[in-house]
Amino acid sequence: MEQFLRLPAVIARVGLGKTSLYQLIGEGRFPKPIPISDHAVAWLASEIDGWMADRVRESRAEKSRATA
Repeated sequence: MEQFLRLPAVIARVGLGKTSLYQLIGEGRFPKPIPISDHAVAWLASEIDGWMADRVRESRAEKSRATA
């Protein structure tokens, strides 16, 4: 079942601040929020989890290239 995450939950989950998140969104490097009402946005938990998994894969790939 999909879950919406509001900004405080996203910040806690990924360990980045609001400014950093919105900068990454502007650069197309972080999932965009979804409007859930006239005055509120949220992110899909699955997209945040995917973004986090991508960071781990990239980090591990960089480490394996550095030791090769």
